[in-house]
Amino acid sequence: MYPWLAWAALVFGLVVGAGATVLIVAAHRRGARAVAVASPALPEGVDEVIDALESAGVVLDPSNNVLTASNGALAFGLVWNRALVHPELVELVDRVRREGEPITQELTLSRGPFGEAQIHLLVRVARLGSRFVLLLADDRTESHRLEEVRRDFVANISHELKTPIGAVGLLAEALESAADEPAEVRRFAGRLTIEADRLGRLTHEIIELSRLQATDALGHAELVDVGGVIAQAVDRNRVAADACGIRLVVGGEKRAQVYGDEQLLVTAVHNLIANAIQYSPDGSRVGIGVAVNEGVVEIAVTDQGVGIPENERDRVFERFFRVDAARSRSTGGSGLGLSIVKHAVQNHGGDVRVWSQPGSGSTFTIRLPEASHATAAILGVT
Repeated sequence: MYPWLAWAALVFGLVVGAGATVLIVAAHRRGARAVAVASPALPEGVDEVIDALESAGVVLDPSNNVLTASNGALAFGLVWNRALVHPELVELVDRVRREGEPITQELTLSRGPFGEAQIHLLVRVARLGSRFVLLLADDRTESHRLEEVRRDFVANISHELKTPIGAVGLLAEALESAADEPAEVRRFAGRLTIEADRLGRLTHEIIELSRLQATDALGHAELVDVGGVIAQAVDRNRVAADACGIRLVVGGEKRAQVYGDEQLLVTAVHNLIANAIQYSPDGSRVGIGVAVNEGVVEIAVTDQGVGIPENERDRVFERFFRVDAARSRSTGGSGLGLSIVKHAVQNHGGDVRVWSQPGSGSTFTIRLPEASHATAAILGVT
């Protein structure tokens, strides 16, 4: 009856349909862009380049999530749980995003999320394409520490080595004067052997401590099984413990992993156990426990020994400090064991703490960042 109404309805339907189609296509494109932003993909070949870097390398997405990181970045403690640890690095990345220009800057940072050790880095940050940011860091720590280590080494030598060296000289003179008395010769020879052994141990520990202070001990870091570290450290102390009737009891989490140098960690735990045995009464017990709390691996060594006075607890990690100097001399202790523990743990981005009650024993706890599944994924380790 009204043909124009039919035509109008047809035109209206075409307009509505075309509009709906345009809206659907636009929504699909926005969704695709959102998916691309939420699931960023690195340009081809970037992973291989990062893996080949000797320096620390990190690539971050638009939300500052770590997409990939080199072994060096993990060893320096720059990355933890797929994020940059240090606010100073995040600030540099944000500046590059805002200004668009590369930045090069020297920074002094803590090593790891809660460690007290410091590293000196030359950091370069630049855009990688339109969406990503590349961060590179070269370690300059050794050059900053070289003079301090040289000074400390000379001080250590003059402080401690003169005593056993002087004793060896005196015993050699005594041997010469007692040449016609076999019993005295045997007695002085036995003393000479003891002093020579002490001198050898002391020299080794001074060199080990200087190495920990002067070089990057994690040049070849890898995933380390904490249970294996504990087993090796306990095995090294088994003979000394049995000789004193001391039981070594191991418990706690057995499957924890950290990122670092296995033998260096074995040395640290071994020193704590040896120290616990040295200051424990015969027939007592030394406990070694492992726990994991919120991404932190804790290795605790507890003894039933004499304990440490409150005014001396802050000094136990100093070089050559001894809680009981007379006991340490009689057992051949150098006073360097806990200092070695401190530096070894700090080189892993961790710390070591002490709790003690005089007459009730002490607990030394090593705290290290856990090698989480996220870290393993970044490393490409299964």
